[in-house]
Formats: sequence, structure tokens, C-alpha cells
Amino acid sequence: MKNTVITFQEAKGREKLVMLTAYDYSTARIIDGISAEAGINALLVGDSLGNVMLGHKTSLTLTLEDIILYCSGVANAVNNTLLVCDLPFMSCHVSVEETLRNAGRLLAEGGAHAVKMENGGAFCHEVRALVQTGIPVMGHLGLTPQSVHAFGGYKVQGKTLAAAQKLLDDARALQDAGAFALVLECVPVPLATRVTRELSIPTIGIGAGPHCDGQVLVWQDTCGLLETTPKFVKKFGEVGAAMRAAFTAYAAEVRSGAFPDRKHSYSVPDETIFDALK
Repeated sequence: MKNTVITFQEAKGREKLVMLTAYDYSTARIIDGISAEAGINALLVGDSLGNVMLGHKTSLTLTLEDIILYCSGVANAVNNTLLVCDLPFMSCHVSVEETLRNAGRLLAEGGAHAVKMENGGAFCHEVRALVQTGIPVMGHLGLTPQSVHAFGGYKVQGKTLAAAQKLLDDARALQDAGAFALVLECVPVPLATRVTRELSIPTIGIGAGPHCDGQVLVWQDTCGLLETTPKFVKKFGEVGAAMRAAFTAYAAEVRSGAFPDRKHSYSVPDETIFDALK
């Protein structure tokens, strides 16, 4: 069955939700192709593409045009999974009108099914406006990378009673504003558990422990492609090692002349016709 915002919400309390990032057509085609048998519910075109695809130090340099381009490639591969796309830095916090315009472009030009906003309770009016317009919104609390400078780095959030209370209050407010799900990033397990229990919408954890309604990871992290990974990342494969081996083998065969051979070359029935070339 095709994953939608409705099936995503209905999964809460019934089955764990599985979400992965994807930033290009080829990767999305693989993930979406196994989504039914593997139980993968959603793909996220996250603003993390600025880091993992473009090599930027933070996600703050990513533009709306950047993410629309990448999202459109992923959308071309999606048949079964719910496609969520991040609203990048400063694209959704200036005004309600600009937020509506930018989110609309993610759906119309990028092919997204829903948008994700890094936000607190102060931006619930924008969430409400998007939902009323028919644009599904996934919230994002805890460590919100677009606020990395305000946090003083990539640090666990909600460690004090006051910070935990604010996060819980923001989660309630986002649900009331109409968000269909909520990402919790880098928060203590007891806090993520309380938020998950409190809300009627699904929580998706990343560095938030096992009691969220689902999990999301950057696909390159799961496959061993990145040099450094956070504590919450587990490698489920060594695709990086396989790629290095394939590239090394290719280079060796080119240098030795073993590739390309006749099997991988084109010929004609009578090769003597080329003797007349002047």
C-alpha cells in the first residue's frame, strides 16, 4: 500500500515507522523499490544534503533552489514512499506569505508530498497556515541544525527541566497547529518517551532513543560512506568499502588494458571497410 500522510499517522501505536534520507534519483529508486518488502515508509530530502552531498560545513548555505532541484530528482523515483522535503534556512521564518510561497514550490516544482520545518511554538501560525492551505507539515524539535550557531554547536537538547518543558510545550503546540508528525533530534530518551506518549501524532527519532514511533537516519551514515558519524548512528553496511574496491578494480583494468575488452566494445561485420578511411 502506498504510504501517505494518512497512513503515516495511522501507524502510531501499531507499527514502527521507517524513514531514510535520499538526495538523488538513483538512491531513491533503490530505496523506494524495496520499500514494500523492507517496510520503509518515507524518504526525506533533508537540508543535510548541503553537508553530505555538497560538502558544506553546515546546512545554512543551502538555498530553496538547491533543495527543489534535488527533491525533483528524488520525486521522479518515488512510487510507494511518502516524500518529505525540508524548508531550508530562512525560507519559512520571515513571514506567513513567504512560507506559503516557498512550501508551495517544494510541492509544485520539487514533487514533495509534505514539508518539514525546524520550528518551535513561535512558528505555529505558519504551520497552521500551511495546513489550512493543504500542505502537510512535519515539525522538527530538539537539535535543529539550522540553529546550530544559537546552540553553540551540535549538542543534545532538553537536558534541563526548563528546556525539556519548553520542548514538550512546543510539541503540543505543533500538534495543535496541525503538524502530522514530529522529528525529535538529539534529545534524552526519557524526554522523547514522554513526548511520544503525550502526542497523538507520530514522533520520528534521530538520536532520541528507541521509544519514538519511528526512526530516520542519513542513508550515507547507515552505509559507511561518511568519515565521521554521531553517536546515534549505526552502520548497517559498508558500501563505502565496496565502492572503493570497485573504483580500484576499474582503474587497474584501464591501466592494464584489460578494459574495455571485445565484450564491452562495438564492432561491425566487416571491419575492413574502415581501411578506406583517408
